[in-house]
Amino acid sequence: MFDGGMKLQSKGLFVTGTDTGVGKTVATCAIAWQLRKRGLRVNVCKPFATGCRRDREGLVSEDAEAVAHFADCRQPLHVVNPIRYAQPLAPAVAAEVEKKPVDWAGLTRAIQVLDQTGDALVVEGVGGLLVPIDNGKGNDTFIVTVLDLACAIGYPVAVVARATLGTLNHTAMTVRLIQQAGLCVAGVIVNGYEGDIARASDASMATNREWITRMTGVPILATVPRCDPQNVQPQHGLLPGEVLDAVGMTYWPGVLGGSEPLVKGA
Repeated sequence: MFDGGMKLQSKGLFVTGTDTGVGKTVATCAIAWQLRKRGLRVNVCKPFATGCRRDREGLVSEDAEAVAHFADCRQPLHVVNPIRYAQPLAPAVAAEVEKKPVDWAGLTRAIQVLDQTGDALVVEGVGGLLVPIDNGKGNDTFIVTVLDLACAIGYPVAVVARATLGTLNHTAMTVRLIQQAGLCVAGVIVNGYEGDIARASDASMATNREWITRMTGVPILATVPRCDPQNVQPQHGLLPGEVLDAVGMTYWPGVLGGSEPLVKGA
């Protein structure tokens, strides 16, 4: 995959989730927007995207469009999102179904361009950490996952988690996996918190944040409120002020870290 890791020069952050659909793109957009507010030139990267729509110019990921918009990233979309598939599947599965192998050299070039043209780089993963992104050896004995990509990049990792019942197990497993791989966990972003009504709709919601910290030892970076889905459409440039303000409670330039590649050529 990568020989000796990416060895990036800019400070950055890798955003992952406990699962698909937990709000990684919303969190990535809000983080990029907050960094931009601080006067940084922010680049974003969505290395892999599936379920892309087909335009005249080719496959386009709405998530990649969203993060590029909120970061005000000036790089072309094919640089922000170098690997795209039409099928809504895990990338490795989509690559096999569509007979379109992962272009690792192209992905590396894209990340290097982003690294060299900004002050900060925020990378959004796809699904959870063990989602397969490539059948690395052309057989079933070696599968490249999102975690392998995160290790190659070497940035601290922010974990986006649900606020609801079941999040303790998923979040603790995700954090432990990151730490066992030798990466730094920057903290957890809890998404979809319902505040005072939580006790009525989901009793666990009132205690999950405390227990996440007790179980993992990592901080809660942000508690993002649940908002009307009609107002949460980052693909159309829409994020409620409550979401941006919640993510803004953390000083994100202080969360960014350097690239410390841990993969010696997977």
